[in-house]
This record gives sequence, structure tokens and C-alpha cells, in this order.
Amino acid sequence: MTSPLSVIILAAGKGTRMQSAKPKVLQTLAGKSLLGHVLDTCHQLTVDETIIVHGFGGDQVKSEITNQYTQASITWVAQTEQLGTGHAVKVTLSDLPKSGQSLILYGDVPLVSCETLTALKTANTNGMSMLTLTVDNPFGLGRIKRDQAGNIEAIVEQKDADAEEQSIKEINSGIYCVDNALLHKYLPELSNDNAQQEYYLTDIVKMAVADGITIAAIEPEHTFEIEGVNNRQQLASLERTWQRKLVADLQEAGVQFADPTRVDIRGTLSAGQDVFIDVNVVFEGDCTLGDNVYIEAGCVIKNAKIGNACYIKPYCVIDRADIGAGVDIGPFAHLRPDTVLSDNSKVGNFVEIKKSTIGQGSKVNHLSYVGDATVGTGVNIGAGVITCNYDGANKSQTIIQDNAFIGSNASLVAPVTIGNTATVAAGSVVTKDVDNNALAFGRARQVQKNDFQRPTKK
Repeated sequence: MTSPLSVIILAAGKGTRMQSAKPKVLQTLAGKSLLGHVLDTCHQLTVDETIIVHGFGGDQVKSEITNQYTQASITWVAQTEQLGTGHAVKVTLSDLPKSGQSLILYGDVPLVSCETLTALKTANTNGMSMLTLTVDNPFGLGRIKRDQAGNIEAIVEQKDADAEEQSIKEINSGIYCVDNALLHKYLPELSNDNAQQEYYLTDIVKMAVADGITIAAIEPEHTFEIEGVNNRQQLASLERTWQRKLVADLQEAGVQFADPTRVDIRGTLSAGQDVFIDVNVVFEGDCTLGDNVYIEAGCVIKNAKIGNACYIKPYCVIDRADIGAGVDIGPFAHLRPDTVLSDNSKVGNFVEIKKSTIGQGSKVNHLSYVGDATVGTGVNIGAGVITCNYDGANKSQTIIQDNAFIGSNASLVAPVTIGNTATVAAGSVVTKDVDNNALAFGRARQVQKNDFQRPTKK
């Protein structure tokens, strides 16, 4: 039987060096809060209870996280005094089950992987396991002290370490998997008799060794998994590290980047074969690209699905749109939420589409706005066409049926239906339905005055 698993996330730090009114754990990396990254990783595990220890800006942290993770069951515990990591975990004891295991994580260490945490949990066969790393420069970090047999016997903090201990290269990440029974036993016994006068969580290692417990240690696959964030420089550095990892994974899957250093993936991106992504493209949320997709420079793509063989020209914004195969978009097109472009349709330069379906093979080529509309197959919408969908209070629908032709600079005042193979003359204002195969004019009669004298300056 699998042991129940709790997750304790320490998220009470103020983050003074961030120089921000926002709590440190709400700073963003790859478009998501630091704490959000940790929670998303935990949700990939089978977790029975999630406990978040909050402090500075606790109400703001609770509000933002609760709004984003509406399905998650989170227990919030306040750490009203900042007395060290041992104290931060200790305040959870009244909410922590006395059986099972706990992963102890940090809201400002965002990139530890699900695979690493699974391995850490699996390694905990005797009551405690921990994540360590061997580094070239361990300055400022707690050292892993081992006995002659290679077993962990203590963790020594930088300020408490002697010269020999400071030469140790293996450092403590602060991430543990501990039996809850041991946490209930050891945490009340912690002392703050040290250089910092804090309650060190690391002291539970020494207590476990004294009880004859062999502590397992594993190392993460990537160094960045244990990197924390304390200031803007570290945040920017970790952002670039993470972006390089995301891009490298996509390159291995066959995606070509014009410049791998000039793309941002702020969420998840999956892509088919022979995809090309030009410079300064930004992906946000969950995005999917089919095979042979070509995306030119400067596009922003959010929560969108793009089918095979689509061509996205420069500087398009695509937000929550579903795009079929063989679609040509842009440049400078704006696809707003709930836009559906069917196969082989075309959306041209400076076109905005919102909450509309464009049928197979239909074209909206230039300078047009299409909102709250259903457009059939084989439709041509000319330059400067507007669906007038809003009367100041309510939105109404425009329906353009198959093979209709809408002339340039026409205004279709919703609710209105344009019939199959109907034609709307250029410059018309259409306020009534147009029958199948009909031609609709809705404009003033042209008047000409011969020999007109232009005004002159007085």
C-alpha cells in the first residue's frame, strides 16, 4: 500500500531584495508565479494534502493562488514570525498527519521536476531522504557532512562551518522527503543555538542520524532544479536557463528556431515535425502546433491550436483561437478568443476577428473587423468590412452563408444574414437580411456637381 503523501511548501519569505510590493513567491518565471510552478509540479504527483506556509503578503498569496487553483485542496498556515526554516515547518504540525510522508519544498525554488520528487520519495525507505548536489563553488550553502563510510551525518551551515567543512563540495538543497512521525518527533526539539539564532530544519538530519536512521540522498538531473530566487538578477538568470531547456527539448523533437535565444515559452508548447519559429515569438499558456507550421517574427500566440501547414506572417496576435490546416494569417492580424479558422482559410493584414468561425477556403484579406459572426465556405470579405455587432448594450450575430461576396468598406449591422452566393456592393450599410443569389446595395446615390470651385484661402 502506498504511504500517504503530504507536500509542505514554505512560502513566507518577504523577498526584500526583489524591491517589490509583491511577495517573492508571486514573482513570475516563464509567465507563471514561482509558487505556481511548484504547485503544478506537485499536482503531477499523487498528493493527499498540500500545506502552504505563508507570511508576508499572505492574503495576496492566498487570493492569487486560490483563484488560479480552484480545484486544489490547499491548507494555509501562517508563519507570523520569521524564525527559520525549522520553525516554518514546525507551524504546520497541527495540520500535518502523523502518518505518511511529507515532501518539503520552497515557493521560491520553482523548477524542481516531478521525476526528481518521485525519485526522492522512492528513496525514502528508512524515514528520510534529501536532495543534494555537488558543485564547484559551494560558498554560502549548507555542506553535507558524511562519515568514513559515506553516510550522511549532518548538514553544516556556511556560518557555522570550520575550514575543513567549508571545503566540502556537496551541498544541501533544502528539499526533503521525511516521514511525518519523525517531523512530529524532531521539530519540537529544535534549538536556535547557532550563529543565526534561527531554528534550522537541517538539524533534523543530525537527530535522525543519532537515532540510527540512514538518510538517502539523490541528485537532480539538472542543476537549475534546486536554484532559488532572491533578487531580480537571479530571476532573470533562471528565466533564461529555463527557456534554454524548453527550446532544447523542442529542438530534439524537430522544431527549428531562427535564434534559440530569442523566443519565450510562457507555458507549454507542443509541436509537430518541420516547424519553423522565427525570432521574438512569444508563446503563452498551452499552445499546439501541427506539422510544417511556419511562424514569422514577432508573433504572440496564447492558448492556441494551430493545424498543419499554417503560415503565420509577422506580428500577429493569436489568443485562444483554433486554427485548421493550411491557413494563411497576417501580417499584423489579431485573432481574439473563440475564433475558429477552418482549413485553407485566409486572414490578411490588419484584420481583427473575435468570437467568429471562418469557413473552409474563405478569405478576410485586408483591414477588416469580424466579430460574433459565422462565415460559411468560399466567402470573400473585402477590405475594410465591418460586422457591426454591438449596439452599445448587446452583442448580435452576423451570418454570412457559403460563397457570398462582401464588397470593400461594407458595414453589416447585426443581427443580419447574408444568403448563399449573395453579393453586397462596396460601401453598403446592410441592415436587413440579403436573400440567396441577390445583390444588395445600401448606400447613398452619388451626386456630381460640374465645374465645382474649390474654396480658396482668404
